[in-house]
Amino acid sequence: MSTPPEPADPLVFLIRQWRDDPGGTYRTWFLWDERLKNFRSIRRGLQAVIGEIAEGHFGNVYKGSSLETVVGSIAEQRQIFKGADHAFLWKPKLRIPDIYENPENQKAFGQFLGVCLCCNGAGDLVAAIQRLDAQKIKGLGPAVANLLYFVHPTLAVPSNTAIVRGYNAITGSRVKLGSWTDYLAMREGVLRLNGSWRDLFSNDLGAIAGFLFDVGTGRYPAPPRERDTTALQQWEEDLARVRKEAQAAAGSARADEEDRTHAEVQSWLRDLGIALGFDVWIASNDQGRLHDGRPLGDGCCAELPPRFDSDTVRLIDVIWLNRATRDIAAAFEVEHTTSIYSGILRLFDLARSSSGQVPSLYLVAHDKREPDIRAQLQRPAFRSDLTVRFLPYGELASNRDAITRFGQGLKPIEAIARSV
Repeated sequence: MSTPPEPADPLVFLIRQWRDDPGGTYRTWFLWDERLKNFRSIRRGLQAVIGEIAEGHFGNVYKGSSLETVVGSIAEQRQIFKGADHAFLWKPKLRIPDIYENPENQKAFGQFLGVCLCCNGAGDLVAAIQRLDAQKIKGLGPAVANLLYFVHPTLAVPSNTAIVRGYNAITGSRVKLGSWTDYLAMREGVLRLNGSWRDLFSNDLGAIAGFLFDVGTGRYPAPPRERDTTALQQWEEDLARVRKEAQAAAGSARADEEDRTHAEVQSWLRDLGIALGFDVWIASNDQGRLHDGRPLGDGCCAELPPRFDSDTVRLIDVIWLNRATRDIAAAFEVEHTTSIYSGILRLFDLARSSSGQVPSLYLVAHDKREPDIRAQLQRPAFRSDLTVRFLPYGELASNRDAITRFGQGLKPIEAIARSV
């Protein structure tokens, strides 16, 4: 008599369901093309925080600080980092987090970030966390790991209430949210889980963090840890119901539409640039993306002039180049749902790398994002003699046909852009 096959691991089954869910974090955030653009800009923002603390220019308030700029950029990521700024907001009654009024704590925080930016291995990262924990800075807990994730995505696990709750539900642990010691224990457990099913997750710990987040928010019920047939059957029924609801919601989900709109606006700018007599560059990670069955990079430059060819500039959404001089005439960052902060940094990097005339710089976004763009450009970190204009979707949509037929040079774009 043959032995019946061992039933499939419920956790593996759940992970596969999560990967296929069009509304889960794997597809809406982890595989999101725009996600990777934030890593470089957030790292640069942290370098600004470290520099200001070291030079004594950081100040004693969160509002308007370089730290607010960086954390705000992280909080603008999709749902997994929503609310990431709460832990850094100044709570005057509790006097936390105590890095604004206490110079020694502020200096320790800056030194911690500096070490983490430069360290190469897990041992150095953990040692830095342990030293920070020993400082006993009130209110400065594992939410800082969200900063570390964007510096070391293969070493640091993001941390928030939902991720911790999901980890506890999956493993039966009792990790506490505000404890660095508990965070480090959770990190070890997450690394073991990730190692066991690396083929379903990724070396980038954002994937498994997204999985734990979705479990922690209740999107998926955690599988029973006991081999109880009745409990397992009930869980599978609950999971099937969740999956059915997710598929129904996917028909009206915003994620695919948001990405499509971003590509659509890029295609408008591509076609306008060519019609106005420019050569056009499409961001290197977007050139193969399709819009209306056509790659965005079709008919565009295969490479940038060497003097502009840097990792940052290659990621700018659309660039128009003068065909005769090969100088950059204009650069456009399409900020449909992405961090406005990241787009501004890329435009500033381009402007500072231009030895001749500074290109015209544009932030292109939905009309309703104008207040957000104005607020970002008024931050101390972006005070500059550089001019960045706002180009609303509405103006582009209503004028692009006329510009294509009758326009020449940059004047038509300058006419519909708004000064901010």
